[in-house]
Amino acid sequence: MAIYLDAVWLLNFLLDYMLLLLTDKLAKLHTSRYRLAFGAFVASLIVPLSIYYPNSFFTSVIGKVIFSIIIILSSFGFKTIYRLVKLVTLFYMMSFAVGGGLIALHFLIQQPITVSETGFVTYNKGFGDPLSWLFIVVCFPLVWIFTKQRMDKHVQDKIRYDATIPVTLKINGVSHSTESFIDSGNQLVDPFTKKPVIICDETFLSPWFDKKDWEQLMIAHETLDMDKIPRQWVDQLRIIPYQGVEGGNGFLFTIIPDDITIYYDNKEIYTTDFLVGIQFGNLTGDGSYHCLLQPELIKTAIHYSA
Repeated sequence: MAIYLDAVWLLNFLLDYMLLLLTDKLAKLHTSRYRLAFGAFVASLIVPLSIYYPNSFFTSVIGKVIFSIIIILSSFGFKTIYRLVKLVTLFYMMSFAVGGGLIALHFLIQQPITVSETGFVTYNKGFGDPLSWLFIVVCFPLVWIFTKQRMDKHVQDKIRYDATIPVTLKINGVSHSTESFIDSGNQLVDPFTKKPVIICDETFLSPWFDKKDWEQLMIAHETLDMDKIPRQWVDQLRIIPYQGVEGGNGFLFTIIPDDITIYYDNKEIYTTDFLVGIQFGNLTGDGSYHCLLQPELIKTAIHYSA
């Protein structure tokens, strides 16, 4: 039997990369893709190792566990023992979840009764039936996407929508704090960068502007006269089209901020991957909160906080 080492090695590398990517998502780390690719390359070294040295230490159970630790260290580095154990556990959990999904899908769609080239009818119970490369190449991404979507939905379901949350927003190196609220109906994203958009009102945002600049910005928004935008804010302003709940279309002025810290579930959650939409006026009559957080932002920010 001929074994094409380069093809097996490449397939193993791609599968390991996707598993590490899924582990990174679940661990909420946002590791560099190049670092994950390096970890996947280290993981794929098990292929030539197993072929040329089938009785080596790394093919034993203990050796595989140690090799898994090496993979995680190569992909995510070392900070604490707890973090290392957590990542190794997540890596195995993702491997079992995706691998189990592939096997389940394989047995679901396979044909137990087949006709051979010689015309004989054969019956296969399924056990020991190898998964073809084509099946893995086609179905692995599908199972991977399904698993990731289930993970994201689980995180979304855990978000609390019934309480105000303190936040600290930084723009141009200046930070201010206020109370925010997670708006389940706010699904606004920048159509170009796909960044989630939070909404902050005039009471909260005006301290970053002088009175004249804020008035010019209001006029620019009302008339869509871009020449009215204050010069020092031109490079930080983005205009996003949106559709209101009643079906009307409009344009939202947004600012590129420095970052935001969200004090959620006894954690300080930090992210920079978002835009700040400007609400000319107050969000509430009683001033209980001045910022509407987008649920996608909370989900993404949780990834950064772990």
